[in-house]
Amino acid sequence: MRFREPFLGGSAAMPGATLQRACRLLVAVCALHLGVTLVYYLSGRDLSRLPQLVGVSSSLQGGTNGAAASKQPSGELRPRGARPPPPLGVSPKPRPGSDSSPDAASGPGLKSNLTSVPMPTSTGLLTLPACPEESPLLVGPMVIDFNIPVDLELLAKKNPEIKMGGRYFPKDCISPHKVAIIIPFRNRQEHLKYWLYYLHPVLQRQQLDYGIYVINQAGDTMFNRAKLLNVGFQEALKDYDYNCFVFSDVDLIPMDDHNAYRCFSQPRHISVAMDKFGFSLPYVQYFGGVSALSKQQFLTINGFPNNYWGWGGEDDDIFNRLFILRHDCAFS
Repeated sequence: MRFREPFLGGSAAMPGATLQRACRLLVAVCALHLGVTLVYYLSGRDLSRLPQLVGVSSSLQGGTNGAAASKQPSGELRPRGARPPPPLGVSPKPRPGSDSSPDAASGPGLKSNLTSVPMPTSTGLLTLPACPEESPLLVGPMVIDFNIPVDLELLAKKNPEIKMGGRYFPKDCISPHKVAIIIPFRNRQEHLKYWLYYLHPVLQRQQLDYGIYVINQAGDTMFNRAKLLNVGFQEALKDYDYNCFVFSDVDLIPMDDHNAYRCFSQPRHISVAMDKFGFSLPYVQYFGGVSALSKQQFLTINGFPNNYWGWGGEDDDIFNRLFILRHDCAFS
């Protein structure tokens, strides 16, 4: 009872005022917590659509000296001869056209950060005609506007035929062009949104059997574009039997959908006329930006150089590799 005497001896208004201040403080803290949660939810909701629009791999991280990376091309440490894990969302059963040997399936619980879906069965494809060499769906010059807001959720709704992992193939014909588009990437989310916004419709109108692979370099060491392209080449082949590879910077978008994102008998430099260079090449040997090589062409030049850290140099090296092979009619 004595513990209550000082409490009753004071002003009768004190307990109410103290309780009121405590309640106000509690409401303010709750409102702050709710506001922070809402901001994180809204910022993450848009990027959560990325796995539906692209296949993402974070498989390269530079070392402290700017020249170290994982020994495996995919960035994963695996014993020699071990098979890679199946892509996330794919049954361990072999896909049509893949290795169907008993040991081809990886063990349960193994996952990759690439997303994929099984391709249609061969019996269904046999009933379809081949896609025409020149797609009848092309519209020609396009208006490119980087000031419009781009929402990935809306983009996914506008492209319902795109499968998880950024995979697409025509429904009414069989495309001979099985194209993997490799994008070296780090901290360029806004550029990636615009790239997806404009390129997904273009690639569908070109009637390509394609997949998009964003190869993200983790860490803050110097960027290695060519090594990321090598990683993308190997990662894509784990997913599907691509016969063509388009290597594209994330900030380059075609202004005409007749600019074909596929391979030819010769290696093809796609970005030969960029607006920042006055729609011409900065120099004759320039092979950067966007280029296309078939699987065999890529293997013939032994891929891209791995030792160019930082900006520039690797595209000139690639040009020299192709130039050295000029005696071959396929590269002349």
